[in-house]
Amino acid sequence: MKIVVAMDSLKGSLSSLEAGQAVREGVLRADPTAEVAVRPLADGGEGTVEALVAGMQGTLRRVTVTGPMGDPVDCSYGILPDGKTAVVEMSGAAGLTLVDPARRNPLRATTCGVGQVLRDAMEQGCRRFIVGIGGSATNDGGVGMLQALGYDFLDGSGRPIAPGAAGLAQLHTIREEHVLPQLAHCTFRIACDVTNPLCGPTGCSAVYGPQKGATPAMIRTMDRWLDHYAALAARLHPGRADPHHPGAGAAGGMGFAFLAFTNAVLESGIGIVLEETGLAGVLREADLVFTGEGRLDGQTAMGKAPAGVARLAKGYGKPVVALAGSVAPEAVACHRAGIDAFFPILRGVCTLEEAMDPDRARRNLADTAEQVFRLWVTAHS
Repeated sequence: MKIVVAMDSLKGSLSSLEAGQAVREGVLRADPTAEVAVRPLADGGEGTVEALVAGMQGTLRRVTVTGPMGDPVDCSYGILPDGKTAVVEMSGAAGLTLVDPARRNPLRATTCGVGQVLRDAMEQGCRRFIVGIGGSATNDGGVGMLQALGYDFLDGSGRPIAPGAAGLAQLHTIREEHVLPQLAHCTFRIACDVTNPLCGPTGCSAVYGPQKGATPAMIRTMDRWLDHYAALAARLHPGRADPHHPGAGAAGGMGFAFLAFTNAVLESGIGIVLEETGLAGVLREADLVFTGEGRLDGQTAMGKAPAGVARLAKGYGKPVVALAGSVAPEAVACHRAGIDAFFPILRGVCTLEEAMDPDRARRNLADTAEQVFRLWVTAHS
C-alpha cells in the first residue's frame, strides 16, 4: 500500500517534514509493510525556504542584510540542488515580525535587505528565483529592493531618495544605468496569494498599512506617493508597470516592483510549491493521502496548503485525510475542497503551551495517524 504524506508545518511546534515524519511513524506502526512517501509542503509564506530546502536536499545560506528599520539582520535563503534556483522569503529580511511593535513605521521601513539577499544569490550563480512576499513591515513599493539591485531612484537634485515610503515623496526620476547585468537573465516566481492593487481603497496602504503602524493620514499620503511612483514606472516600462494588476499591492507594493522591473509572474504560493516538489507524480501512485496543518478552519478551504494538496489529489481520484492541531467548526468547508475526513490530534485536555510542545505534538500526530490508518487498513482488508 502506497501512502503519501504532505503536511504543512504546525507553526511553533513542528516543521513540514517533522510533521510528515510523525505521520509516517504512525502509519508504519499500523502497517510496517506500507510504502510511505513524505513530501515537504508550504504555501509560499513562512516555512517555505525550510520546507523546500530540506525536502529537495538543497542548501541554506545565511547573509547579513539591512533589516526593515535599517538595523542589520541575518537572513537565510535556500539554493536548490540545481545550483541555479534560490528560494527566498522576503519576511526574513523585511518582515513585520522583525520589528518591535513600538518601532513599526512604514514611512521608514525598507525592503533594501530583500534586494541584498537576491543580489547575493545572483553572485552564487542563481538565475531562477522563488520568492514568498507575505508578512512585510514595509510600504515602499519595493523601491528599497530595487535600489539594492542597482536601480537609481532620485530626487529633483539627482540624489538617492531616502529609505522607506517617505522617500517616495522625493521621487523625481528612475534610472537603470547601474542595474546588475545578471538581473536581465533572472526569472522570478512570486508566491502571492492576495489580489490587492497597488493603490486605492483596497490597495496596500489602506488594507495593510494599519498593521504596519500607519495612521489614517499616513495612509492617504502614502497612497498618493505610490500612485506617483507607479506613473513614473509606467513611463519606463509601459505595459508592465500596471498598478491595477491583482497582487500589485502585495507586501507594501513589492508585487508591483517585481512586475514592473523584473521578469516576474505572481502565482499561488501552494501552486508553486506543489509544482516544484513534483508532488503530482507521487500522488498518481498513492492509495491514501495525508495532509494537514496547525489549525484547520474555513481559511484552509480557501486555498491554503492542505486544500492545494487535496485539489491535486482529487485530480487523480485519491482519498485525502487531514490532521490538525485544532479544528474549527467552519472546517466542514474543507470537505468541499476535497478533504474527505479530518481529525484533531489532541489526545486529552491540556494548555495551549502543552499542546504546542514539539515532543507532545509529534507524539499526538503519530498516535492519531496510527489510529486513522488502522481504520483504513481494516476497511480495505
